[in-house]
Amino acid sequence: MSSRSLDTLDPRFRPKVDQLLQECSAHGLDMLVYCTLRSSQEQDELYQVGRTKPGKIVTNARPGQSAHNFGMAIDAAPLVGGKIAWNDHEDWVLYGELAARADLEWAGTWKTFKEMPHVQLPNWQELVK
Repeated sequence: MSSRSLDTLDPRFRPKVDQLLQECSAHGLDMLVYCTLRSSQEQDELYQVGRTKPGKIVTNARPGQSAHNFGMAIDAAPLVGGKIAWNDHEDWVLYGELAARADLEWAGTWKTFKEMPHVQLPNWQELVK
């Protein structure tokens, strides 16, 4: 099972996540971080969904191609009344704006395969070479 602990994040990424979550809170946005570090095996299992396993494709990243595999990404979702508000467009937009202010890349702006919960360290690939 993927980690939810912020303590598993890369130390170059963690301060930016802390800043993002503090800003979210200051703006009244309660975010649930539900994925931080993910093993290669877990990444492969997710990659197989919609390919060799039933379901809709959930990632285009193979093992070693996801910032999650290096503790340089989080998946988080806004909570409203204790429940994830998947369809609350305004909360997602605010999350993305606050991520940008923290110098993070929000997958909600990607041209293809937008992923609203995903935030990662820009250029993380250069740091893991």
